Amino acid sequence: MLVIVTEAVPQRLRGYLSRWLLEVRAGVYVGNYSVRVRQRLWEVVCAQVGDGNAVLAWTSSHESGFEFLTVGTNSRTQIDWDGLPLVTYTPKNSEGNTSVDSQDTGNTLLS
Repeated sequence: MLVIVTEAVPQRLRGYLSRWLLEVRAGVYVGNYSVRVRQRLWEVVCAQVGDGNAVLAWTSSHESGFEFLTVGTNSRTQIDWDGLPLVTYTPKNSEGNTSVDSQDTGNTLLS
């Protein structure tokens, strides 16, 4: 199973994802595909995310039972704490920007 959640992405990317996955809520896509299809979908998301952001989560054999990747600037940042995936939250400052640049290229190898 895989889940892709998008925020403020171009309409063409939303249309592309809706051809492959079921959009259960605005910007939330779910499906069940092979590793190869998941990798290709994530490549397209990374290439077309624009000023938005996205997260990909999928089931895995890790202790948590899932893995995830992020791309784009967001107030939530993925960290690895001794093999346990966690998310840190950086509140926005008075200008409406996160105080830490959490831009992720999304180029992590998917297993």
